[in-house]
Amino acid sequence: MELPVVLAVGAFLVVVLLVIIYLSIRVVQQYERMVVFRLGRTDESMVRNPGINFLIPVVDRPVKVDTREQFIEVPSQTTITRDNAPINVDFLIYWRIADPLKSVVNVANFSGALQGVATTTLRAVIGDILLDEVLSKREQINEVLRVKLDEVTERWGGKVTTVEIREITPPRDVQDAMNRQLSAERTRRAVITESEGNRQAAINVAEGAKQANILNAEGDRQAAILRAEGFSLALTQIFGAAKGIDEKTMALQYLEALKALGASPATKFVIPTEFTQLVGPITGYIKKGFGAGAGE
Repeated sequence: MELPVVLAVGAFLVVVLLVIIYLSIRVVQQYERMVVFRLGRTDESMVRNPGINFLIPVVDRPVKVDTREQFIEVPSQTTITRDNAPINVDFLIYWRIADPLKSVVNVANFSGALQGVATTTLRAVIGDILLDEVLSKREQINEVLRVKLDEVTERWGGKVTTVEIREITPPRDVQDAMNRQLSAERTRRAVITESEGNRQAAINVAEGAKQANILNAEGDRQAAILRAEGFSLALTQIFGAAKGIDEKTMALQYLEALKALGASPATKFVIPTEFTQLVGPITGYIKKGFGAGAGE
């Protein structure tokens, strides 16, 4: 065999070998799983984990599955509440693949199937709830949607982790009524706040007047006590001074009084009968004086 032919055959074999190696080796990322179909069949044992995996060329057909959490945006859907009020609702669904084999074998387009189921489930859930409850119980509706969607997608190997209603748009007349209700509520709170302020102010004024009256009464009581104590002290001092006055001193006071009467220009004097009792001690002192002079 000639050398060029040998080289050509060798080159061909090398190319074939490289193609076989390329088809035989598959690298699976950490966030992926690979489902291998061997001659059109697969099972749990044919699900490959991250890393380098070897396949049989031509016989094996690999399908990679992304297991990271993803989301789909469900466009605005018009639904009817239990009390026949039309509302528009749009929401987000967060999901991930929990069973790679089911996600490949049991459904052709997981995200599309999930979106279709989500729209019908939303209408069923909202149809059993009143409009006021839809507007006030958003978290409960999210949880109900998540549970129902998770039950449906379980057979597809998916897991619905979160459902978030992004916006609920009620009809225009309902929005106007809600705005009027909100305005009335704010007015009511303002009136209540103002009345509470007035009541507290009145209480503070009354409390201040009460404290002022108490202080005035206490001041008057203290003043009365001080006046009584001063009067008592004055009487005590007078009584003490009066005890130190003897009969002679009183007699001299009586003489001074008579002297004043004598110096008066009046010709008539009204003397009470008790005056004789005052003259008695004076007469006694005069007699004693004359008796002492005669002895000398």
